Amino acid sequence: MEPDLRRLQNRFAELAARAARQNRYAFTPFLSLAEQDALLCMTRTLEAPVTLFGGFDGAERRLACFGDESALGYPPVFPLCCLCIAPAAQKFAADIGHRDFLGALMALGVKRETLGDILVQNRTGWLFCLEEIAPWLCENLTAVGRTAVVCAPSDPPETATALPAPKEAVVSSERLDGLISAVWSLSRSRSKEYFDRELVFVNGRLAGSPAKIPAPGDVISVRGLGRFRYEGLSRETRKGRLRVTVRVW
Repeated sequence: MEPDLRRLQNRFAELAARAARQNRYAFTPFLSLAEQDALLCMTRTLEAPVTLFGGFDGAERRLACFGDESALGYPPVFPLCCLCIAPAAQKFAADIGHRDFLGALMALGVKRETLGDILVQNRTGWLFCLEEIAPWLCENLTAVGRTAVVCAPSDPPETATALPAPKEAVVSSERLDGLISAVWSLSRSRSKEYFDRELVFVNGRLAGSPAKIPAPGDVISVRGLGRFRYEGLSRETRKGRLRVTVRVW
């Protein structure tokens, strides 16, 4: 086991033990997909149950909570909040996107583990972050690129956190590599490269095989491409190919 992975899993074990010993919830900062996979690989050995949540259903970056309501008698309150980052003057705002928002945040010197997903809609971003850093961000995040912005706590709009509209794709089988190829118009060999580089995750777990067939409701994330939810097989075409339904972020 690599030293960094060992340290990470030791930290998870310590948090689970603390939650069990003190009868209180323990939380991690935001975890990447690789970190979530490292955690989910060891859940059976932990002293407390674990739940992952990133502020909304379908979030990619998530906090881990150790402990559960049945044992502690009250539900967990994840230490995160949502900030709305909006142009100070919408009329004069540039066409800013996800990369612009993330770049502005990184330029402030904040740690990536304090930041969750960023949802973007109509030049406005909704950032999920640790609640401890929210006041500082509201005070110091004043521009995204050349666009002046105002940052304040907010509920995300339902349209930003809603599931994407369903769409159909035609595949030869329900294998992961075939689905990824169809969703992002890739060759099968190009799709396989993402598996070779360990960039494909299913529900936060590293996908070991391109031949794996996901279950309806599984969320497939591909680093560098995006993610989609597999809804299942719709029907078979006259030529024997399969029509499947997916929701692509």
